[in-house]
Amino acid sequence: MFRYFPTNYVWNLSVDLAIEMGARIGEIEAMCAPLQEAARQPDAEGTAAFRATWADMAEKLCSLAAEDEMRGRLLSAGEKYKRAASYLLTCERLQGHGAPGRLELYKRFLEVFQRGIALAGENCERVEIAYEGRVISGLYTRARNVQGPAPVLVQLNGLDSTKEMKYLVGLPGWLAERGVASLVIDQPGTGEALRLHGLTARFDAEHWARHVVDWLEQREDVDPTRIGCEGVSLGGYYCPRVVAMEPRFACGVVWGANHDWRDVQKRRLEKEGDFPVPHYWQHVCWVWGAKDIDDFMRIAEDVHLDGVVEKIRVPFLVTHGEKDSQIPLKWAHRTYEQLVNSPKRELKVFTDREGGVQHASFDNSINAGHYIADWVAETLGGRTKR
Repeated sequence: MFRYFPTNYVWNLSVDLAIEMGARIGEIEAMCAPLQEAARQPDAEGTAAFRATWADMAEKLCSLAAEDEMRGRLLSAGEKYKRAASYLLTCERLQGHGAPGRLELYKRFLEVFQRGIALAGENCERVEIAYEGRVISGLYTRARNVQGPAPVLVQLNGLDSTKEMKYLVGLPGWLAERGVASLVIDQPGTGEALRLHGLTARFDAEHWARHVVDWLEQREDVDPTRIGCEGVSLGGYYCPRVVAMEPRFACGVVWGANHDWRDVQKRRLEKEGDFPVPHYWQHVCWVWGAKDIDDFMRIAEDVHLDGVVEKIRVPFLVTHGEKDSQIPLKWAHRTYEQLVNSPKRELKVFTDREGGVQHASFDNSINAGHYIADWVAETLGGRTKR
């Protein structure tokens, strides 16, 4: 794990995620060098300083991108806008719920990301799925070099990730080259669903998942018999849940198991384990629509997979980082052990040898991501060679 800030795990996590999304080391140095003292300050003061340097770099890149556009250099402009978007997202996700200007920062991020994708000519289409009078937004990546309907992998966020983050890390692109399409969504409790539509998380994730499958079944380029699901971090709870409860999913993958999230919360109340974001308790109450911590802990009692995983009857891959400091490795073993009715179950623990040993492989995602992409391609009828 790259540790720019020796005393601040949350900030190091954010920097590492930015690197995985395509950040440049020179820009990281310029943004982070002034922040060593701020990294030791309380959340409110520290995250405001972090936002200032990262947002400034993003706007500088947007200015440079606009100059590229004026000269007709659209590929260069698109790359700069995408990188700027990743920096805006990185500082936005560190802000507390209701922090002044946070919503405007998020909307700016969405605008810049879409501009970058369009100018770069990316294989990435923004889509919207009707849900309870509002929408679940997603990014759809088409399978490459496939004749007829293709398999697709629905990809779910964790507690604080977004569809754009997952897209930029690279799994949709790796799958596309293997003949598998991707639909990365902001499910309730994440991204646009939470910030723009007020859709909070729910333990019975199959409630919204069935709408996603309904939508995919209407696409002519999707094979409805080959729809898989993947979830990262807290998605390691959502994914097994929806695959168990929604029989139209043909396989499942967790990138970081999360078998008993209620237990993780109890340990965090006791100061065990690392937090993924500052203002943690405020954040989880916002995500789950809780009035306070006591209310949140009551909600969390339902967020576990005991009695659920046994219902999965399709192939399933469980992955976990050997040195995950947020979610103990034992929960990956628990999920795997309870997959007793899966016809093809596998547990893959990423070690120092291949990298990706930290939570959801944020320290080095590419080898882990390729492993997942290969397994999905083999399971859903894609390809692992040209």
